[in-house]
Amino acid sequence: MARARKTQGQAELSHADYRLLADFRYLLRQFFLFSEQNSRAAGLTVQQHRALLVIKAFEGRPSVGEFAERLVIRHNSAVGLVDRLVHAGLVLRVSDPNDRRRMTLAVTPLGEKKLLAISGTNRQELRRLAPLLKVLVARLEQ
Repeated sequence: MARARKTQGQAELSHADYRLLADFRYLLRQFFLFSEQNSRAAGLTVQQHRALLVIKAFEGRPSVGEFAERLVIRHNSAVGLVDRLVHAGLVLRVSDPNDRRRMTLAVTPLGEKKLLAISGTNRQELRRLAPLLKVLVARLEQ
């Protein structure tokens, strides 16, 4: 990205800076659209897919609070989402063996099956976009 110039406490951006940001958003949007279509094809909403991915990727089993933090949503919204995931048979609430008051989340076999179908194709799409992302990062580092 071209060097930003400071004016009255704010950095000025060049046309190349704006182009880089726009190109980056475009690639992200391409990936998100691809992933959204895969989610729907697997019979999940986008929110369900994101939720399953967060739970599966978490080191250990997340609490509802940790789940909410990773999804960047409020705790009460996370509780409602977990209720719907449990009702759909995609997630289980599991008592923490070290603290029975603490509930953690786990993906069910059905959730695993659906997540695997989406994640495999999403990984392929990321591989397709990787060279373009590398070019953008290289432009950013200039």
